[in-house]
Amino acid sequence: MPETDAPERKPSEARQRLLTTASSIFYRDGIHSVGVDRVIAEAGVTRATFYRHFPGKEDLVLAYLRAEDAALRAQFDAASGENFAAEQLLEVIIQAIADDVSRNHTRGCPFINASVEYPDAESPVRRTVTSHRAWFRGQLRAALEAAGRDDTEERAGALVLLRDAALVGGYLDGPDTIRETFVRTSRQVAGLADVSSSSAPRRA
Repeated sequence: MPETDAPERKPSEARQRLLTTASSIFYRDGIHSVGVDRVIAEAGVTRATFYRHFPGKEDLVLAYLRAEDAALRAQFDAASGENFAAEQLLEVIIQAIADDVSRNHTRGCPFINASVEYPDAESPVRRTVTSHRAWFRGQLRAALEAAGRDDTEERAGALVLLRDAALVGGYLDGPDTIRETFVRTSRQVAGLADVSSSSAPRRA
């Protein structure tokens, strides 16, 4: 008989429910303040089901951060698939970060928040955060290089810093108060024209 590919295993519905529930309350209420019992209760699963998918709470925390990382990687992949010109891609990235601060991560950066709760830089959580940030900075550096910018390492670092500040500032002061400043400053760092000033309607 001819060989056939085995069907792909679908992600466990219970595991996904646990991860979705935990991600929401970890981000909203903090990681250390949320116990396994609460996650189990809000996800509507049994304790045995929880431990079948996650040997311990830290495994769930890592899954939460990896899901956040995967979501951002998917956004970059989607933008790359659109075949934007290099200058356009920089603008898309800046606007996407601004949208994320305004819509998705209104309580700060999940990676920064997790790092505050896990101060040991050698812990699995902090290593996951470090890996994510290195990847993100690398994506910015590659986009800047494609657009022909110089000093791409320094520019990428500045954009990471601006994103960090926007996420924290958006939480503390409200995203609407920082969006324009973030976009304008990021465009300057990326070497893009400040289209906000040229496109704004002029008073008569």
